Amino acid sequence: MVRAVDFWDKRAESYAKSPVGDEAAYKEKLETTQRYFNAESQVMEFGCGTGTTAIHHAPFVQKIVATDISSNMIRIARNKAEAANITNIEFQCSTLEDFEATNASFDVVMAHNILHLLEDPEQAIRISYRLLKPGGVFVTSTGCLGDSFSHWRVLLIIMKILRKAPYVNVMKRVTLENYFRNAGFEVDLEWNRKKQAAFIILKKPAEK
Repeated sequence: MVRAVDFWDKRAESYAKSPVGDEAAYKEKLETTQRYFNAESQVMEFGCGTGTTAIHHAPFVQKIVATDISSNMIRIARNKAEAANITNIEFQCSTLEDFEATNASFDVVMAHNILHLLEDPEQAIRISYRLLKPGGVFVTSTGCLGDSFSHWRVLLIIMKILRKAPYVNVMKRVTLENYFRNAGFEVDLEWNRKKQAAFIILKKPAEK
């Protein structure tokens, strides 16, 4: 199995050029998420890739801190933000575990197409909960491959053996939902659409 950082560093350029799979669904996710923003929002995104989503959201918030483990992804993201004259995104090359921030310092944490690529997604969800202010929201779009046809699992195993793919967590949606519940999140919005990743917006309960 190839290391995730090596895999994404090598594919950063081609990833940046690849089109969005479902443009209409992506646009709807952006618009839905933006309803949770205001001009003072402090946002964190981990697994930001080449920064496309952060750049789309930047005009609607005060600041975004966006991280990725791939230095090549972060380099491309910075160049894209500069070209778009976006100045309120801070891109960092970092894992979520090594990311340094004060507890309860963000209004929104985003994790798009990343939780299923982590060996311990439950830990990532717990860290996200800790980073959020009371009443803050966690926005995620996650592939639940455990609910997919079995041939995907076979293909992933073969690709890992051939060192063509990094680690992929073949979890089911019910497992993901249990992780959210165990962390203390409450579901605020979710899509139940076939052939779509699990798009879920969760809230950290406000202090009483």
